Amino acid sequence: MENYTYNSFTLHLEGLKVTQDSMYPVFLFFFFSYLFIMFSNVGIVALIYIDKSLHQPMYLLFCNLSINDILGNSIMVPRLLSDVLVPPSERLISYYECVAQAFTSHMFGTTSHTVLMIMAFDRYVAICNPLRYATIMSVKMVLKLTACAWGVALVLVAVLLGLTIRLNRCRTVITNPYCDNASLFKLSCESVFINNVYGLTFTVVLLTSSIGSIVLTYTKITAVCLISRNKSLNSKALKTCSTHLVVYLIMLVSGMMNIILHRFPRYTDYRKLSAIMFHIIPGSLNPIIYGVQSAEISKFLSKVFQCKKVSKTAGPSED
Repeated sequence: MENYTYNSFTLHLEGLKVTQDSMYPVFLFFFFSYLFIMFSNVGIVALIYIDKSLHQPMYLLFCNLSINDILGNSIMVPRLLSDVLVPPSERLISYYECVAQAFTSHMFGTTSHTVLMIMAFDRYVAICNPLRYATIMSVKMVLKLTACAWGVALVLVAVLLGLTIRLNRCRTVITNPYCDNASLFKLSCESVFINNVYGLTFTVVLLTSSIGSIVLTYTKITAVCLISRNKSLNSKALKTCSTHLVVYLIMLVSGMMNIILHRFPRYTDYRKLSAIMFHIIPGSLNPIIYGVQSAEISKFLSKVFQCKKVSKTAGPSED
C-alpha cells in the first residue's frame, strides 16, 4: 500500500490576482461591501425583533436569509481582505480553517435555496389560502420550516465534506479565492469518484427541488390571480411575490455564473470573482429589496427618522 506522507496542515490559498496599483481599491471595495452587508442585515434582524408589527411569518422567515448572509460573509470576506494585502506566496491557511470555510460556504449556498423554498410556501399559503393563513402559518409551523431549511442544508453539506476529509492529501495549493469542497478534494491523489457522484447528485437534487418548488408555487399563485377579480389580492400578490422572485433570481444567477465559469479554465480570474460575488451580491441586495418593497419596514424606518428629525429641530428648551 502506498504511504501518503504529504498530509500537510498548512495550505497555500491562491486568492485573487491583484496588482500593486489595484490592491487598495479592491480592498476598499470588499471592505465597504462587507460593512454594508453586516449593518444592513443585522439592522433588518434587529428591526424585525424590535417592531412587534413585523412579527409575521413572512418577516420571521426572511430573518433566516439575513442570518445566512451574515454567517456566509463573516467567514469568507475578512479572510479575503487580509489576503488582498499580502503577496500570493504568503497566503497560507490551516487545513482546519479551510474545512471550516468550505463548510460555511456550502451551508450559505444550500441554505439560500432551502430558505427561499420555505418563503415560497409562505407566499403560496398567503395568496392561495388566505382564510387559513393564520392557522397554517402558526409559530410552530414557522419554527418547523426554519428547522427543516437549516437541518436539510446541514445534513447535505456534512455528508459532502465528510466524503472529502476522509481523503489523504498530496497537494497543498487551493486554486480559489476561498476554500470549497471541490478545492479540498482536488488536493488528494486518491480516487474522487464518490465525491464527484455525490456532488453532482447534491447539486441536481437541490436545484431541481428549488427551481421546481418556485415554479410550482408561482404557477398556482398566477392561476389564482388570473381567476380572482380581487384587485387588492392581485396587488398584494404582485408586490410580495415580485420581491421574493427577484431575490431568488439574484441568488440563482450568481450561483449559475460560478458553475458555468468552472467549465472554462481560461476564465479562471472571472470565476474567482464570480465566486466572491455569489456571497456579496445577494447579501447586499436582499435587505435593500425587502426594505424598499416592505410597507411595514419602510413605515417603521420613516417613523424612526421622523422622531430623530423632530428631536433635532426641537433642540434644548429655554427657561
